[in-house]
Amino acid sequence: MTTVLVWTGVVLLGGLGAVSRFLVDRAVSARHTRGFPFGTLVVNLSGALLLGFFGGLALSPHVALLAGTAYVGAYTTFSTWMLETQRLSEERRLWPAAANIVVSVVLGLMMAGLGMWLGARL
Repeated sequence: MTTVLVWTGVVLLGGLGAVSRFLVDRAVSARHTRGFPFGTLVVNLSGALLLGFFGGLALSPHVALLAGTAYVGAYTTFSTWMLETQRLSEERRLWPAAANIVVSVVLGLMMAGLGMWLGARL
């Protein structure tokens, strides 16, 4: 029975994560229309912070699956990040494309570390 409940939670929280991603991306992109994928950047950075936070809490395996894999996994988006970087490159906007990679990786690691630090303090 636990397995059915856990997988039901994965489906529901995964759906909630995907909807959350859409709403956050749309809200940020509506305010920043300069051609740089700020919406995806904010989604992935906030997701790194959240995943780090959950990691710092040392959750049980089922809760970690639900919070980290289901919700945060559906909330963040590697494929969109790479697609938007490729599009910047195809448009010969090489500095923004490189910045998208470097900023995402560096700040993503920093946000995950900050999240872990915050989670460990609770």
